[in-house]
Amino acid sequence: MPAFEWVHVQLHQQKGMISLSPPTICNSAIICTKMDRLGRNTADMIHIVDACYKKGIAIRFLENGLSTEGTMGKMVIQILAAVAEAERERILERTNEGRLIAMASGVKFGRKPHLKSDSAMALIDQKQPARVVMEKTGISRATYFRLKKYIKNQQSNNN
Repeated sequence: MPAFEWVHVQLHQQKGMISLSPPTICNSAIICTKMDRLGRNTADMIHIVDACYKKGIAIRFLENGLSTEGTMGKMVIQILAAVAEAERERILERTNEGRLIAMASGVKFGRKPHLKSDSAMALIDQKQPARVVMEKTGISRATYFRLKKYIKNQQSNNN
């Protein structure tokens, strides 16, 4: 009988509670590739490590070879979790700065406008029936009514 049984689990976090599916057996271990994959911030990581520790479940990280087994391992993981959170915040700051610079230079984000929508809007402006607009442009019924609502809102804002 093997010492470890490999089971793929996904960690679900809702309202601060932890659940593993399938359920983890006592005195087992969760193998995690990186620390940042276990929790979003230091508080999450500490909460997860404590909850697992109380259930007798160790957490082992493949990236740096750390484990929560023992008090020293738990302390090192808490320190590294704080460092990982700080790194994540720096990445977010740099990303936001880059986004603001791009917006200032005129870069547009999001999906590009659909060419069919332009021709459909022209037909809707001409008061063509929905069936005709859908047949000529190939748009769906939902798109037709979304565009019609958009045009109506634009006209009411201009008046």
